[in-house]
Amino acid sequence: MGKNRIGFIYNHLEEIILVAMFAVMVAVIFIQVIMRYVFNNSLSWSEELGRFMFEWLTWIGMSIGAKKGQHIKITMLVDKFPFRLAQAANILSEIIVIVICGLTMIYGVELARMFAGALFTSMKISLAWGYASVVVGCGLMIMRSIISAVRSIKALKDGELPEIAEGGGVA
Repeated sequence: MGKNRIGFIYNHLEEIILVAMFAVMVAVIFIQVIMRYVFNNSLSWSEELGRFMFEWLTWIGMSIGAKKGQHIKITMLVDKFPFRLAQAANILSEIIVIVICGLTMIYGVELARMFAGALFTSMKISLAWGYASVVVGCGLMIMRSIISAVRSIKALKDGELPEIAEGGGVA
């Protein structure tokens, strides 16, 4: 399996999971509203599941935002930089993101371990699954940052930005 095929699968699997989770979250919240206001009977687990899905959506969505270059960046100054300096600044910013996400992952693992024995009240699953979203999201973000940094390193070597492959990586 080629490098671009793996990237293609990675990108699309991430998006499919995100869309499916969003659909589940919206459906659960919609059903909860109908149950509460039409049937005067609320589902005990729906709020927890909606919040759980939202946590996962947020952390996985962070990676998709990075892939599409839609994260908040202060580019006003960097956009005025010469090409080589702009690429160096991107490499530095991606290293910072990698460090921050790495530290966040470490604390996410610790929180997941700490709450492994505790359960969501209504869903009866471990709270560790909620904290696992932090670990997975930061891991995905680190992979995106590495791809971006490699792209900038290649640009510094070649003197131009490489084409972005379908997988989101460097062609």
